[in-house]
Formats: sequence, C-alpha cells, structure tokens
Amino acid sequence: MNTLMPVRIREVKQITPIIREFTFEGVEQDLLPFSSGSHIVVNLPIQDRVVRNAYSLMSDPLNCHQYQIAVRLQEQSRGGSRYLHQQANVGDILKVSAPLNLFALHSHARHHIFIAGGIGITPFMSHIKHLLHIGGSFELHYACRDQLSNAYEQLLTELFKDQIHIYSDATGKRLNLEQLLQNQGLNSHVYVCGPDRLIEGVQQAATALGWCDRRVHWEAFNAPPAGAAFDVNLIKSQKKIHVASDYSLLEALEKNGIEIPNLCRGGVCGQCATRYQHGEVEHHDHFLSEQEKQLLLMPCVSRAKHGCSLDLDL
Repeated sequence: MNTLMPVRIREVKQITPIIREFTFEGVEQDLLPFSSGSHIVVNLPIQDRVVRNAYSLMSDPLNCHQYQIAVRLQEQSRGGSRYLHQQANVGDILKVSAPLNLFALHSHARHHIFIAGGIGITPFMSHIKHLLHIGGSFELHYACRDQLSNAYEQLLTELFKDQIHIYSDATGKRLNLEQLLQNQGLNSHVYVCGPDRLIEGVQQAATALGWCDRRVHWEAFNAPPAGAAFDVNLIKSQKKIHVASDYSLLEALEKNGIEIPNLCRGGVCGQCATRYQHGEVEHHDHFLSEQEKQLLLMPCVSRAKHGCSLDLDL
C-alpha cells in the first residue's frame, strides 16, 4: 500500500462547468518528486467512509512544490467527484498517496502521438511540459465537447498551434484513427487516455495497421461503478461479506479487514487481481485478457452480475 501524506488545497479553478482544477501543496513535508504520466490516489472523506480515487498529475515534473489535478464531475458519482466539486475548498487538508507512474513515455520513442478524450487530457499536460524541457517531439489529438469537456483547449492551441488538433462540434473535425496512425514512422509511439471506446478504437486501429504492442500505450482510471448489492464468500478465511451498491468490492473487503495489494484502484495496474471460483462477474478493467477473466477479477472495479454472489480465494 502507498504511504499517505497530507496535502493542503492551495488553489481551485473552475475550468469548465464540469471540470475543476486543484493545486495541492505539502503540509508536513515536501512533496515527493514524480515523472510525467504519474498519478496519485486522493482520499476523500464522504460522510462515514473514505473514497479513494486516482487522478493524473498535470503539473510540471520539475516543480516538486505542487501537485495539480483536474476532476470531472461524474453524473453517476459515488461521492468522490461530487465532494471535490461541491465541498472541497482552499485550505482544506486531504491525504494522498505517493505518485506512481503507469503511463510513462517510452524512452526509445522519437515522436509521441497523444490522443485524449475529454478529461483524458490530464496526463498529457504533464507529458507536454516534460517534452518541452528536453526538446522532445509530439503531437496532440484532442476529442472534446465544447464548453464542457474541452479543458485547456484554448491554452494548448495558443501555445502549440501546429502540434494541437481539436476534434469537436466547433471545429467540425472528426478523429480518424486509422488515417492518423497509418503514416507514422516506426519510431513513433501512440498514447491514449479517455473513454473506453476511444482506447479500444486506438488499439484496433493500431492492430489493423500492424503496430506492435510495445508502441501502443493507454490509461483509463475507471471509477468503480455503482450497481446492485451482492454477497461474497471468502473461501480461505471462511467469511461472508456484503458489498453495498455504492461500494466497490475492494472497498468492502478493506472495510472487513481484508487488505488487497493495489496501486491504481481503477482497473489499470493489475495489482489487485484476485482468483474467483464461482459466480458471474462484471469486468470493468483494462488489464485482464479475456482468458484471464475466466479465473481472475479486479476487485477495484469488478462486481457480481445482478442477482449473483461470488466465491473468492481469500
């Protein structure tokens, strides 16, 4: 488990009606250094519980005096994004994990192709700042909704007119993934962050064009979906626990004293993969293969299908 450290909210900005930016500063100690593409897990006190959500760091990796994140207000929020939009204020103290990087730039890439959908722009803000320091080559393709999910569109287009491509109703442009990838050099790598359909589209386009897997990188922190409540039987410890509709399986296990290794809490890193024996699972991760899903689930984002229970090897 990551060590938690307290941070103070130094600044809050409303970037769009549904996207809010937060700047954190250290309280008891200097903030830990990080590399572009890193994320932190923020502990959010929601009534009688703590929700832990992962957010990409947007700030300059060379500025270790602050962490910046941007948070979209989720319509089906379990409370985390709503807390940050409606309750968190300048001066508040929150606890965050140490930064962890699951979305780093590939060291051998000569050119970086960034594809962002909506709030998926956040890790690329840090990547771009890093590449400016080292003189790296990049282009950004940003699909967004005008005045809603187009965070930082104006800033980026003003600073990088020739490298930024916006796809929205206002620009009238549509993102053609195969066309974008087919004329790229062999030393180019593509990175995508955004909705599942965008990530799957990039993966499919890259595969169709013969890109090798090591040149395709993605990140998507899926918030644990709410759903029907269900029961879990823990075979080894001979316990039975109940997972409420607004709890993830991982949160319910932790509430009952069952600690599971985890790093991202969003279905990306694979650390919490757990074997199950019986039950039908709703898989919402970006890590397990279809074959692995027959034996394993990711308790950070997976749930039992409606009306089912699960038997876990715990």
